[in-house]
Amino acid sequence: MEDEVDRLVAAWRRERPDLDVEPLEVLSRVSRLARHLDRARRIAFSEVGLEPWEFDVLTALRRAGAPYQLSPGALLTQTLVTSGTMTNRIDRLAKKNLVERLPDPSDRRGVLVRLTAEGRDKADQSLAGLLIQERAILAELSRQQRGELAGLLRRLTGPFDNIPG
Repeated sequence: MEDEVDRLVAAWRRERPDLDVEPLEVLSRVSRLARHLDRARRIAFSEVGLEPWEFDVLTALRRAGAPYQLSPGALLTQTLVTSGTMTNRIDRLAKKNLVERLPDPSDRRGVLVRLTAEGRDKADQSLAGLLIQERAILAELSRQQRGELAGLLRRLTGPFDNIPG
């Protein structure tokens, strides 16, 4: 079965036979898949009235376990955004009553961000919707193939995820 990347690679091989375009065979597919995943995420999140960034923050708090709270610094690490961006996101989520700020008992100057009951419900609903969308994307692969693909992608992303700072 030929796909769009096969056509793209064939065109580049024809037009630029002097270049080794083999990386495109993998990474162009990853890029296209990321676009499809982004669409699926937006569909799943819009069903519960969330934006993708809101999902990222709410589910980081939900994964933390009861009492579903983290420091802003921990949220930065998990969501890969700047401090200013995170402050803005927390403000916006607090206005929607999805999170609340609490004093950090271990740091008089610090705060903790806690998921509200409504925030927890939104996180749970949006995750369930996302998993439906993601299962559809992976439907063509067997359980074994999904495991193999996950392992290969882990090898590719691991070095990036383990860069200090």
